Amino acid sequence: MRRPATRTRTAVATALIALGAALLTPAASAADAPAPLPIADPTDYCGQQCADILPPGQSGNATLAQILAHKAFGTLPAHTSDQLARYDSLVAGYPGLTDAKVNEFFNDASFGVPADQVESTTRPRSDVTITRDKKSGVPHIKGTTRYGTSFGAGYAAAQDRLWQMDLFRHVGRGDLTPFAGGALANQGLEQQFWPQAPYTEADLQAQVDRIRTAEGERGRLAMEDAQAYIDGINTYRVQSKNGRYFPGEYVLTGHINSITNAGEIKPFKLTDLIALASVVGGLFGGGGGGEVQAALSLLSAQQTYGLEEGTRVWESFREREDPEAVLTVHDGTSFPYAQKPADPRGAALPDAGSVTAEQLVYDRTGSAATAAAANPPKLMKPSMSNALLVSGAKTASGHPVAVFGPQTGYLAPQLLMLQELQGPGISARGASFAGVSMYVQLGRGQDYAWSATSAGQDITDTFAVELCEPGGGAPTRTSTSYLYRGTCTPMEKLEHTNAWKSSVADPTPGGSYRMQVWRTNYGIVTHRATIAGKPVAYTALRSTYRHEADSIIGFQMFNDPSYVKDARTFQEAAQHIGYAFNWFYADSREAAYYNSGSNPVRPAGVDAALPVQGKQSYEWQGFDPVANTAAYTPPAEHPQSIGQDYYISWNNKQAKGYGAAGFGMGSVHRGDLLDQRVKPLVAAGGVTRAKLTQAMADAAVTDLRAENLLPELLAVLRSAPVTDPAVGAAIDKLAAWQAAGTERKETAPGSKTYGHADAVRIMDAWWPLLVEAEFKPGLGAPLYDALRASLTVDEAPNAGHGPTGSHAGSAFQYGWWSYVDKDLRTLLGRPVSGPLARAYCGSGSLPACRDAMTATLKQAAAATPAAVYPADGTCAAGNQWCADAIVQRPVGGLSHPQINWQNRPTYQQVVEFPAHR
Repeated sequence: MRRPATRTRTAVATALIALGAALLTPAASAADAPAPLPIADPTDYCGQQCADILPPGQSGNATLAQILAHKAFGTLPAHTSDQLARYDSLVAGYPGLTDAKVNEFFNDASFGVPADQVESTTRPRSDVTITRDKKSGVPHIKGTTRYGTSFGAGYAAAQDRLWQMDLFRHVGRGDLTPFAGGALANQGLEQQFWPQAPYTEADLQAQVDRIRTAEGERGRLAMEDAQAYIDGINTYRVQSKNGRYFPGEYVLTGHINSITNAGEIKPFKLTDLIALASVVGGLFGGGGGGEVQAALSLLSAQQTYGLEEGTRVWESFREREDPEAVLTVHDGTSFPYAQKPADPRGAALPDAGSVTAEQLVYDRTGSAATAAAANPPKLMKPSMSNALLVSGAKTASGHPVAVFGPQTGYLAPQLLMLQELQGPGISARGASFAGVSMYVQLGRGQDYAWSATSAGQDITDTFAVELCEPGGGAPTRTSTSYLYRGTCTPMEKLEHTNAWKSSVADPTPGGSYRMQVWRTNYGIVTHRATIAGKPVAYTALRSTYRHEADSIIGFQMFNDPSYVKDARTFQEAAQHIGYAFNWFYADSREAAYYNSGSNPVRPAGVDAALPVQGKQSYEWQGFDPVANTAAYTPPAEHPQSIGQDYYISWNNKQAKGYGAAGFGMGSVHRGDLLDQRVKPLVAAGGVTRAKLTQAMADAAVTDLRAENLLPELLAVLRSAPVTDPAVGAAIDKLAAWQAAGTERKETAPGSKTYGHADAVRIMDAWWPLLVEAEFKPGLGAPLYDALRASLTVDEAPNAGHGPTGSHAGSAFQYGWWSYVDKDLRTLLGRPVSGPLARAYCGSGSLPACRDAMTATLKQAAAATPAAVYPADGTCAAGNQWCADAIVQRPVGGLSHPQINWQNRPTYQQVVEFPAHR
């Protein structure tokens, strides 16, 4: 029955190609200049020593004809994929990198466009010019008025990302499926993000109004800039619709008729920026939460070992303040926050077996009622970021060097887009999230550069609210009222009913469902349980909820050359950002660091790692539920530094005393991959841009487990003669890989075959087996499983079960690396600071541990490539290189080739300023 439908679609597509042939190149708007003019800016102090890269390419819009041509012939519009090969080629090219060769792998990020490199010039208004360069098509936006500059930013963003911006405003509002179709990925996106930041239209408008009225002159200016930006988007929206060069996805999803042009691209408005900001902040700027699962693992430990010993065991796995953890501020300075209280009070642990997750989706019909739809994929995962900076005293030039950028995953087009902004009070080039790009969010100014990594410190708490019935009856676990400051208060129900139908772009059959959450003064209900037999609801309260775009003030300051003049003023600007980020700064004189975030001040004795009772005595200090404001820790208490010899960050622990918000901040962390490379560079001195880039690139292809844990594993295995030939052969392969550098890297460019491929396969198969054999017997299955729910065992590049999914680049952020490390070092009699509470491998017996390791290694060595690397819809079974490879996940009609695995920022800068204002 499907073949006639296929023929019909093919016929339609053929007709559309014919009708749209003239649209292969978007028509020039009436505002296009007759001849391109160069833009040069004399206030560039980087001396062509600033570089950046953002794959796959700048352009993210494609007309219907371009999409259909791509599907039929594989062609791609200009600048949609021209940064991908350069990004990919660093894997093979970094060993021979020199400063002179940096721009073979990166873009020249100088201000302006040389006259002979101008590709096009557009003047959407008389007070702004958008010039694009030939090499990458990046828009260089120069305004003579502030309004014109921001208008141009919006216009250029729409030129490059109109469809994507439209998609993600619907993601933020929780109504993606009616807009784009009911594909499982679309269901997963709206179900992932809307419960984190559910808002009514009035809530969104209130956030706009608050910035405009409560943030002083800068708040008023920010909303003026935002409105000009929206005006620019809408101008291009209308022009492209009338000129029929709008993104073809609007036709393929049924919003516009390809023949009559009937239909609409709905206008953008300021509240869309809030919705978009909630998605970005939720992905990269949150921190904390997870206290319910932490409580469940604590309870399991106490049930296994008893109250006192169980708590001690749990704390050793929690690693709140591990003395061996790699630090960003490594000079010994302490910044106490969210530490374990000496005299805890207010904890709200559930009764055993009483916790159930709050239901989100109701009333499923059609394709929403299928078994697959019950657990749709969550494709957007926090991917984190990294940074390497060396102060001038340790560099060849005497000026700081920085290699840094965010890991934002790999989409086609990317969430981020490049731009240069020059206008009154604005001077910057870099990356911004599409849809909120009125300012550069990560990039460079006239004589300084900055970037960020996700910090993840604890700005989200879980409260247990006691349920009640308004009429005084006995509450149940399903009650929808709760005690708030002694009064039985109804919860607020927020809901979306989403329905979709099939389209050419998404043939998923029609369906519908209703998403529902309950909102309280203490946040959104996430779980139900009982405590001492009384029904409660657990709620999650994030300090930045209802403040999704307040950080716009800090970004405005970053772009203002009259404000940021040195490291100290940059840190002051970063204090205006409420999301949890680690900010890094470099100019010609100083490298610096500052941790931002609205860190709530908790009452004495409240343990941020566990749920707390929803009572006034345990609320954040100064808490106002109407605006979700509270007292926050002052800037001086945030981790920060200026002039440290070097800084590294890969979402590791920030500083001594700064409590880890989750599990996994222990003795082995992927931050060690950077620290172990940068520290010897700094000790030797003479660091250059090329050397620091090499350190990053080498870490990006290294297997953390193999580099940091194979020495201990091999020591255990070789603690007695190896008699099994299969085990001996596996040990020899692993040892050879270790000696060669433990890289997951092609034998030669394009071979798509790893060096030491057998050793890589053995490690991938062995790791989950060895962890289970090491810990499960001693912990017992219930506690082992509870701890795995708080921290996944493995996050290899191909570990699709891990938090970041497969083909996502980012790897080795989460895993049981530290636990294995500490347990084996204890067993081998080596020094351990902050050891685990008990011995696990072989119950502390080296021979028994060796037997367990030997048995699991033999099992892993026998696993076939097809078993270790199953087919996944992208790769054939057994294809090791492909299983690791990065895929640019399409969010529109264009796709791109796979590239080599790299554990590397998506957008990345390499900078060294030789001069300063």
